[in-house]
Amino acid sequence: MLSLRPQLDLAGEAEIPRRRLADGPLDASAAYQLVHDELLLDGNARLNLATFVTTWMEPEATRLIAECLDKNLVDKDEYPQSAELERRCVDILADLWGAPPADRATGTSTTGSSEACMLAGLALLHRWRAARPDGGEGRRPNLVMGANVQVCWEKFCRYWDVEARQVPVGGGATHLTAEGATARCDEDTIGVVAILGSTFDGTYEPVAAIAEALDDLGRERGIDVPIHVDAASGGFVAPFLDPELAWDFRVARVQSINSSGHKYGLVFPGVGWIVWRDAAALPRELIFEVAYLGGSMPTFGLNFSRPAAQVIAQYFMLIRLGREGYRRVQQECRDVAVWLAGRIDEIKDFALVSGGDELPVLAFRTAGEDVGWSVYDVSERLRGHGWIVPAYPMPDGMEDVHVLRVVVRNGFSRDLAELFLRDLRAVLHALERPGAAAIVPGDRTGFHH
Repeated sequence: MLSLRPQLDLAGEAEIPRRRLADGPLDASAAYQLVHDELLLDGNARLNLATFVTTWMEPEATRLIAECLDKNLVDKDEYPQSAELERRCVDILADLWGAPPADRATGTSTTGSSEACMLAGLALLHRWRAARPDGGEGRRPNLVMGANVQVCWEKFCRYWDVEARQVPVGGGATHLTAEGATARCDEDTIGVVAILGSTFDGTYEPVAAIAEALDDLGRERGIDVPIHVDAASGGFVAPFLDPELAWDFRVARVQSINSSGHKYGLVFPGVGWIVWRDAAALPRELIFEVAYLGGSMPTFGLNFSRPAAQVIAQYFMLIRLGREGYRRVQQECRDVAVWLAGRIDEIKDFALVSGGDELPVLAFRTAGEDVGWSVYDVSERLRGHGWIVPAYPMPDGMEDVHVLRVVVRNGFSRDLAELFLRDLRAVLHALERPGAAAIVPGDRTGFHH
């Protein structure tokens, strides 16, 4: 029988080594086929309801990315127009987030929100030191945040020896509250991190209320604590769907904002953004002048060389969609999330934790402890239908609550939501049969970032 499968030229090798270099080269098409075939074992990106990261872009965007794969963004002398497009993106985002007018906004692209958060934290730390005559010598700075923060904030605190003051959730809130934030602040607090779109359940933290409480704290105790808004997901959602919500630079205490272009910014990974209120909010000593690439160029980031392609793709998306285009995309995502949450809420075995009306994200738990199965069972069995849905415990203060989370992204249509609901009901039907074994929480790893 004639095989249509490409024949691999193994160059005399009976098997290609996986963890050491082979003695000789491999034909390019054969190498491609080997890697391509292994990647078939990955999950289907369109059915991955765990990730916030963009999994689809238009053909024109992917073509533009391919054309720019060889461009190094840090080399602004060699690729000046790529640098100009980065500057335009920063200016657009500063305007979108209500920054005071300026000739040039203060900000930069990053490899993602994790790097952007590190840069924001460093700016807060250096500002705290500069405000003290002794530079804070002999004192340990602290950063206040909810227990629901993304792990990058814990990394920042550990890497730069800052005390992470995490406020437990609960008491009717799944995230940081104004009361919880101010109760942890003192003279050594470098800032409060407010999350616009918790990764655990998609809810917004009350930035304006936190700022008002910090204003009161300043009047009562003379403590001036700035806010950084981690808008990794919400920064590209709230401006279009919740324009009246005060969370950005319209709140005077907000000094910096980060967001992920590769989440609801609708760009393939990885690109993030960090914008400061003004030049004074970013200590000058954190900016380096680099001359050896052909001209004196300022740079601020944890990485040096990095691709320009995703930054260029971000500019493409911003001019492609405009305000109305982004509003339509995000509104469709929210509509699907709210619809799906309503249908799941009708299932007697589930109870909603969040309903998709802020970020288009919904989280739900079992409605009782005697159902005979866990959310981990549901997550495991949904994989048999191709769906990737994470199961995990809520953060400290609600750690006894275990949830499933669905992230609705661009491309997850109402039709796909109906198919997911069909398969979810099929899984429940199978679990309710006698003898269905329950998975003990902790047997499966639930990824919530």
